[in-house]
Amino acid sequence: MNQYWGHDADPTAQGRIQGAQPVAVLDIGSNSVRLVVYERHARSLTPLYNEKSACSLGRGVAQTGRLAYENIDRALTAIQRFALVTRLMKAGEVHILATSAVRDASNSRVFVEAVEQTMKADVHVLSGEAEAHFAALGVVAGIPDFVGLVGDLGGGSLELSSISGGRDSVGETHGLGVIRLQDDSGRSVARARDLARERVGQSGLLKGKPGGQFCAIGGTWRSLAKMHQVLRNYPLHMVQQYVAKASDLAKFCDEIVDAVAAGRPMPGADHVSSSRRELVPYGAAVLAEVLRVGKFDSVVFSALGVREGYLYGLLSPEEQNVDPLLQGAEEISILRSRSPAHAADLIEFTGDFMAAIHVKETAEEARLRTVACYLSDIGWRGHPDYRGEQSVDMVAYGSLAGVDHPGRAFLAEVLAVRYMGLKHRSLSQPLMALAGPAANMKARLLGATFRVAYPMSAAMPGVLPRAHFSLESGRLRLHLPQDLAFLAGEHLEGRLDQLAGVAGIKSSEIVAG
Repeated sequence: MNQYWGHDADPTAQGRIQGAQPVAVLDIGSNSVRLVVYERHARSLTPLYNEKSACSLGRGVAQTGRLAYENIDRALTAIQRFALVTRLMKAGEVHILATSAVRDASNSRVFVEAVEQTMKADVHVLSGEAEAHFAALGVVAGIPDFVGLVGDLGGGSLELSSISGGRDSVGETHGLGVIRLQDDSGRSVARARDLARERVGQSGLLKGKPGGQFCAIGGTWRSLAKMHQVLRNYPLHMVQQYVAKASDLAKFCDEIVDAVAAGRPMPGADHVSSSRRELVPYGAAVLAEVLRVGKFDSVVFSALGVREGYLYGLLSPEEQNVDPLLQGAEEISILRSRSPAHAADLIEFTGDFMAAIHVKETAEEARLRTVACYLSDIGWRGHPDYRGEQSVDMVAYGSLAGVDHPGRAFLAEVLAVRYMGLKHRSLSQPLMALAGPAANMKARLLGATFRVAYPMSAAMPGVLPRAHFSLESGRLRLHLPQDLAFLAGEHLEGRLDQLAGVAGIKSSEIVAG
């Protein structure tokens, strides 16, 4: 028997937040049924399990007014498996959300009762306005400072809402889901474009606030974003907070619709799943019309939507105000660093250095510096030759919320310097360029500060608070107490010289006593 885990023991791994109670959301949509189990119900959500089943519940509902029995059977079979998953993972709460297909179908009551019996939980059939509201909250959960219009494209409907100051206005719902549009157009993409133009033109929200940024949610639009990234050679294949010019994206959508309408291969088709491929042209038709009517400047994509928005709405106001990036980074520090308490020392130590050399930080720069301190020791278990790349990958491609792509690039550069030095040649160099020259310079400065800190502290708390920096007569000085004077060896002196060089300071010295 393994000494760490037995058959009757708690199945929770040591690499998970201790005492965390998983929470599950079953999302019954018009195109797919998806279960996501999160590690705990918090401001920063970490998925433990995520699976979908393409059941096409919305297929034919607009024409017949009913859910097809073969699609009901397919959905209930998947839901039986999902019920087992929630039991195995000991989910404390299970929230079940049903959207367009279920609310529109005349025979959905029997299906809902079967789901409730299987899952042992109530089904919340969301109105179009409620769906728009929770989609908007999902955007707020992942992009707290977003201001603009939000569109959530599902299989049966398109929900629109407006966000400002972390709050959404009354939303709209339109019969523009990709399955419904496919059915209504008789599977003619050219006809679907005409229908999209007609129905989008009825939106008061789109006409009322032209310009600004549009936030796109939904699986089909996420597929469009991935295709756009690949075809534009974008260095980060992550949808969350991917930003593109509205004019460029509208042109790309037109290219897709025109190609399919003419019987030609769809550009980028190889980069989308087979289950989603035939729906992409319909999603493209809708997005192109939304961008034209709304006269938007840019589009940002959100991977967080109704599920995350629903959970966000259940949090207290105090919990909603927590920074998801800081909370997520602190959790990673707890799970992966040698001493989480050391991060607090490092935050103070790097702040002291920035103040000493008179570098002014914006609130966002100070926030990212704090996050970098939390993440600075996540690679220690890796092989020394690969810790840098592994740490960069965990930051750049991790599931942290509340950080845009330039912010990810900044954090990646900090860790690359911390582990690989100032002359590193990371495989992720194109990604790091997203931060821009000024941010990359500050990232290198912060990474070089880490390289001074770690030989002093060995990643343990208690040492860094006893040291401080000063800039005197153009010389960078690191002050140590007398009882730590022995730290002033060649290794630390070399690291301090490097730090001074990055800061544009000609000389440095360690002062003891």
